[in-house]
Amino acid sequence: MAALTTTARPEAAAPVKAPRRTRPRYWRGAVLAVAGLYFITPLLSSFVFTVHVPNQGLTFEAYSGILSADGFTESLFLSLSLAAATIALALLLVVPALVAVRLGPPRLRAVVEIVCMMPLVVPPIALVTGIATVLRWGPDHFSRTPLYQTFLAVQNESFPVVLVLAYTVLALPFVHRSLDAGLRAVDVPTLVEAARNCGASRLQVIVSVILPNLRSSLAGASFLTLALVLGEYTVASLLGFRPFAVWIVSVSGAEARMSVAVSLLSLLITWALLLILSRAGTGPSASAAAGAVGAVGATATPAATTPGPSATTPAAAPIPVPGKE
Repeated sequence: MAALTTTARPEAAAPVKAPRRTRPRYWRGAVLAVAGLYFITPLLSSFVFTVHVPNQGLTFEAYSGILSADGFTESLFLSLSLAAATIALALLLVVPALVAVRLGPPRLRAVVEIVCMMPLVVPPIALVTGIATVLRWGPDHFSRTPLYQTFLAVQNESFPVVLVLAYTVLALPFVHRSLDAGLRAVDVPTLVEAARNCGASRLQVIVSVILPNLRSSLAGASFLTLALVLGEYTVASLLGFRPFAVWIVSVSGAEARMSVAVSLLSLLITWALLLILSRAGTGPSASAAAGAVGAVGATATPAATTPGPSATTPAAAPIPVPGKE
């Protein structure tokens, strides 16, 4: 009987790809160099203007006299306080609205987006004219009602609440864009359903589940709002208040070099806050959803997590073996 022999077919060898040779792209360095010169040249020119006095040489009097200047500390502290309040109010308004839109009908997204983008269409001069008209009209018609004290309280010079409301309106487009981009990358319905099944309330869902996944978006929205408040001049000037930007303009008439030095200092402060917010916005986000839902489940009510008597698994019955009954 002849033996059956099998011959193995040699497998086709995979073609070996030659490593791609990376060519140096000099145009990237050229673009970065041109962009760097475009931004750095005005800053260097401003710095030279503040330290070089004709017929006197180099002097740093413009920088040494900033802290002792009249109104510097008060105006800077006021702008930072207004920025913190504006960030808190804008996030408190936009985050629940966008989460509700993600869970609700899709047609509401366009409505919320149009409402948040309206400040880009309305000029700030028109906005501040309407606010000033209301502030003048209110005390005349509500002088004998409790609302009269409200109109006076929102115009308090130590902390003008009316500026917080106006800045919140102006910051809505930037906050909406930043948070909407972050929510598009998160499966909000799945996270909310999982957290609700674990016994979490609506507030716990937003604080413990949604916000940890929007860390970078929250940092971006906060920085844009901070930059807007620190550099805003029109609304505060026409309403008669004196935050940091208005103080810089008022000082520029008598101390030109000091005003430019303060502007450079404000840029450094803004960049430092940007670094702080960027560090706060970075972190482990891949397992944020699972960790947040797990934390919510661990803090759920005992009735939702403790198994009852019916949840115990009965013991398995012995399987009979043939011939050994």
